[in-house]
Amino acid sequence: MGELSGIAIGVTAERRAEEFIGALERYGAEVRHAPTITIVPLDSDPELRAGTESVLASPVGFTVVTTGAGFRGWLAAAEDWGLRDRLVTALGASRIYARGPKAVGAVRGAGLREAYSAASESNAELFGTLAAAGIDGARVAVQLHGTPLPEHTAPLVTAGATLVELQPYRWYSPPDVTPVHDLIDAAVAGELGALTFTSAPAAANFLTLARSYGRYDELLAAMRGPLVCACVGPVTAAPLEAAGVRTVQPERQRLGALVKLLVTTLSTAG
Repeated sequence: MGELSGIAIGVTAERRAEEFIGALERYGAEVRHAPTITIVPLDSDPELRAGTESVLASPVGFTVVTTGAGFRGWLAAAEDWGLRDRLVTALGASRIYARGPKAVGAVRGAGLREAYSAASESNAELFGTLAAAGIDGARVAVQLHGTPLPEHTAPLVTAGATLVELQPYRWYSPPDVTPVHDLIDAAVAGELGALTFTSAPAAANFLTLARSYGRYDELLAAMRGPLVCACVGPVTAAPLEAAGVRTVQPERQRLGALVKLLVTTLSTAG
């Protein structure tokens, strides 16, 4: 008998879902998996290739790396196109601003070195620091992760920068939303002990799909009640918090830490 035996947990992740589910099941949880987004393969993404070629067409003075997975995926796609070495050289000639340890690890894994890393691991600190770094007239390559961040990138333009936005891992709604509807039904019916989220787009699209399903208000009521809404970090939690849903987050933004938080929270509550 594990600490999570008899507890049903909803998992909305697509990427690294098997790893996450396996960890929860080892503690005895009953996992209900319903990915709320689907990911576009990087090497077949014409927008990412066009952005990469734009970076190579003229020097960039600054590079923003928001996620380790996104940066590694971008370089992997560039390798498939035969552009990786040129891209690494181009980025290495710029000042690299990384959001946190995962982004720093990806940058260093490519043989590069960051000029700055946000201590809070937040986009607000990352982009705010860059906007104040004297970027007037500079070209800035911005590696996003799934969705645009206009609230953070607009101040860079205001500060005089020209942006080249790269969006590895663009996301869309899954082709079959039935599993998501089933998860929403389970949450509303009080069948779940927790809902988990590992990316902001997954959290945001969960709410969007609930609205189109006609159960948005009921779902919010459930998520604001005893149901535990666990997010891997504050960026992921933002769409839920904006909707008035309180979340729990581990101190370290890692899947393993999220699993341990769920064990502690749910076993104590039980």
